Amino acid sequence: MDRALKALGTAHVGAVGVLLDDGSEPGPVYFDVGSGPNMPSSAEWHAYDGRRGRPRAAVLRGSCSCGWRGAAEYPRDWSALPGDEPLYEADVDLSGPIADYEAHLSVIRDGAVPLPAELTALLTELVRQLDVLATKEPLVALKALADLRYVIAQTGQDAAYELGDSGVPLKVVATALGTSESAARTYLNDYL
Repeated sequence: MDRALKALGTAHVGAVGVLLDDGSEPGPVYFDVGSGPNMPSSAEWHAYDGRRGRPRAAVLRGSCSCGWRGAAEYPRDWSALPGDEPLYEADVDLSGPIADYEAHLSVIRDGAVPLPAELTALLTELVRQLDVLATKEPLVALKALADLRYVIAQTGQDAAYELGDSGVPLKVVATALGTSESAARTYLNDYL
């Protein structure tokens, strides 16, 4: 049960990042599809293949939407890749950058405030019962969810005010929730 991290997870969306030969991190690649108001773009690692004037990735590394970049660099051996095949079709080993990103997420999770075991068990049982009700007694499930919305809104408001009254810094709140300060601010404001 890591629902808060999942709900606030947009602050930690992982990707395989790239560096160019000069060590810079490129911006998105734009694809010319002819005339029109929209020009598609991509920041996916495989877009940096050097074809059709696009930049060519020299190194792959883990990256996260929070700004984190993996320290480990995984050089691309372009001689081992077919020149006429798109990178996403090639057999490129992404395990290093992905493992680095997963290690970053572990640090984020470890910094988040843990829920007491009893509360985790209670929430797990609640989810299980609601899942059963959603298929067998959907009206009962919806009524329970309506009641829970009230409880969540009231308890969330009380907790948010308590944090504000106690002067808890937003950085501490963000770390405890496993998210960015911006996402934590939005999360708190939703309750206020």
